[in-house]
Amino acid sequence: MSKIKGARERARIEVTAAIKDEARKQLAADGAAKLSLRAVARELGMVSSALYRYFPSRDELLTALIVDAYDALGETAEAARDAAGGPGGPATAGPHRERWTAVACAVRDWAIAHPHEYALIYGSPVPGYIAPQDTVGPASRVGLVLIDLLRDAYRTDGLAVPPLAEELRSEAARMTADLAPDLPPAVVAALVAAWAQLFGLISFEVFGQFNRVVEAREPLFRQAAGELARAVGMTDVRPAPRTRPRRG
Repeated sequence: MSKIKGARERARIEVTAAIKDEARKQLAADGAAKLSLRAVARELGMVSSALYRYFPSRDELLTALIVDAYDALGETAEAARDAAGGPGGPATAGPHRERWTAVACAVRDWAIAHPHEYALIYGSPVPGYIAPQDTVGPASRVGLVLIDLLRDAYRTDGLAVPPLAEELRSEAARMTADLAPDLPPAVVAALVAAWAQLFGLISFEVFGQFNRVVEAREPLFRQAAGELARAVGMTDVRPAPRTRPRRG
């Protein structure tokens, strides 16, 4: 019985993978809004009712593709962090800004290599689709890598805490409590802005806004990523210790 059950599980895994592969082809050809379970079933030589046993609705198939894309991007960022000496990586770490830039460039490379998957998670919303809670964890993986890098820099060499506007202080405190309570609120606010700017740069490139404007796109991105690392407080120079004034 166990052998039969194992064979069925393997078959289900293979069919699920085939369904998602065909769905990705449809994404590339027609976009997420036109994804059709019937069309996927037809291309695979399946009846629709058989496919519904794997994905009862278009939205469930979309969710699976979205989670896969977020996980693939997250794994890419985590691998780049570890290779550059981030938390859990090699003992000899590069300068903090170099590690940040290595992660950012790895994310960009993945997006360029997988434009349709990137568009699914960072492009226009799919009409009628509401992402479920299942997508939140996978969607957080890149952000958590950036927080790891900041936290490591803060603990080892310190950060040059950026300025924080008075009207942003309460919001920065709220974001800090949610995202990284062990970091200064000004750093967390700067991180959220840097995260948005990194993906803005990537989206401009993937979606063609840089066409006829920027030709040397990789050097531009690398420099911009380094400047964003500086904006969140990574100076690669240990801040001078504070000294107490002498009492006369």
